Amino acid sequence: MLESNRREIEVMANLLSSNDTQAEINRAFFRKSQCLAINIIGSPGAGKTTLLEKTLPLLTKSLQVGVIEGDIFTSKDADRIATHDIPVIQINTGGGCHLDSKMVSKVLPEFDWNAMDLMIIENVGNLVCPADFDLGEAFKVIVLSIVEGDDKPSKYPVIFRNAKAVVLNKMDLEALTDVNMEIMKQDILAINPHIRIFEVSCRNGNGLSQWISWLNQEVLNFKDQNL
Repeated sequence: MLESNRREIEVMANLLSSNDTQAEINRAFFRKSQCLAINIIGSPGAGKTTLLEKTLPLLTKSLQVGVIEGDIFTSKDADRIATHDIPVIQINTGGGCHLDSKMVSKVLPEFDWNAMDLMIIENVGNLVCPADFDLGEAFKVIVLSIVEGDDKPSKYPVIFRNAKAVVLNKMDLEALTDVNMEIMKQDILAINPHIRIFEVSCRNGNGLSQWISWLNQEVLNFKDQNL
């Protein structure tokens, strides 16, 4: 192995080790706060922020929810969430393709944790880099637009292997695409037989009730397990 390659591997290993240490501190904080934290991951344009906009008004009928928005530049996504009267903090990576656990830890004091039930972390738009960086979340959720193609699960298996659920968005466009939904779902389940699949359209609302019911139940399960 070339010396330069060996150094790159060592640097990456040290970076991941440091990240994992902070992630465990974050995870302990969320458990102590009785707050379920989830990490939303998806490509740019998959509909992550739109899914939150459709989900939050219904979730907040029974839960106290906070949002951490990750992006390379701008606060546009956080501004959209803030219009729903949701506490939200924007993290700009300044070029980085993912959030890390230290970035998340720095903004946690900005929230009121006295009655927080759910913290949603929307990661930077990417299906590759965020897969390797634990933020201290309870689990990851993938948002995948079906118009991206049915080959995406097999091309990006790591993130599907590490996720608890996948939201297949833009189902209202299925007839306008060449996507094979059966192949897509078969590939997802071949990678992760235990993953939960939701087929939704954020545009017309179809499938959102199942997703929201599941997320509500996950919050209840988390609280029961961490009493």
